[in-house]
Amino acid sequence: MNHYQIIFENMLLEDLQVVLEVAKLRSITAAANNLDMRTATASAALKRVENALGVELFARTTRQLRLTTAGEKYIPQCEQALQMLEQAKQGLKHELDIIDGELRIAMPSDLGRNLLTPWLDEFIDDYPALTLSTHVSDSNIDFYRDRIDIALRYGSPSDANLYGFKICNVPGLLCATQSYLDQYGTPEHPHDLASHNGLFYQLHDVIHDIWTFTKEGQSYKIKMSGNRASNDADLVRRWAVTGKGLAVKSCLDLSDDLLNDRLVNVMPEYSPRVTELWLICPTRQSITPAVRLLRDRMKERCQEVLQKLIDKGVLDNHVLD
Repeated sequence: MNHYQIIFENMLLEDLQVVLEVAKLRSITAAANNLDMRTATASAALKRVENALGVELFARTTRQLRLTTAGEKYIPQCEQALQMLEQAKQGLKHELDIIDGELRIAMPSDLGRNLLTPWLDEFIDDYPALTLSTHVSDSNIDFYRDRIDIALRYGSPSDANLYGFKICNVPGLLCATQSYLDQYGTPEHPHDLASHNGLFYQLHDVIHDIWTFTKEGQSYKIKMSGNRASNDADLVRRWAVTGKGLAVKSCLDLSDDLLNDRLVNVMPEYSPRVTELWLICPTRQSITPAVRLLRDRMKERCQEVLQKLIDKGVLDNHVLD
């Protein structure tokens, strides 16, 4: 009998998944919350596995759990075995062209609400065996704490352990309403921004009020003043649309407003930050056939939006490189 047979003998796969979640979070309560079950249910699952093995996997104290020597040996093998089963299942689904399961997606507030959600609704309608769960926030999620399978985020992943797919280039733009510019004047150089009202994004109590622009290799860093800041990027855009000031935003976030002339691109010859949109997965196993199809759909839709902005003269063709 090999070690994988020993792992699975007299055990439920669901119980083993509970054990791995407890090992990851070092908490039965946290594991139960992540798996949408009662703490008592998770505790019973852990006890069944330990009884089947005849050893304790965790040393319990009043404050925390820690792996025993047996647990340190068992957990990696258990994880490897479950990964092999998941790979076999996903491989079979891929061969049979089966697109099902739950998509648990994290996405930024503005992009998520105004562009991604309609695209995701269309995707779920096309594949009715899929279910969707979204986490909308501008804060970076923790794949090990939050129940998230994939994340759509601005910027490439900094963690080498994550897997990512670039969706598209995303230039930032300085924007305002025409009525705001008519009243307060149109800046022609970054130094002209000192007399204007900035609308700021705020993350972890840090207000992003220093804006950087580049032109022909020359960089300009401007400390802005303003009377509004929010940790919700969508609210910053809404303030801009109502003429409250100037904002620097992703061209995707602004796309509908720019295409419908609710906002205009200000100082187009001076480029604010440029970033990229990425689809990020915590493990190779999370790259399912559904995720691959979603990646391709997102690339297609983003390409369409960028092309419309190019056709309107907002962006240059090089954004598609």
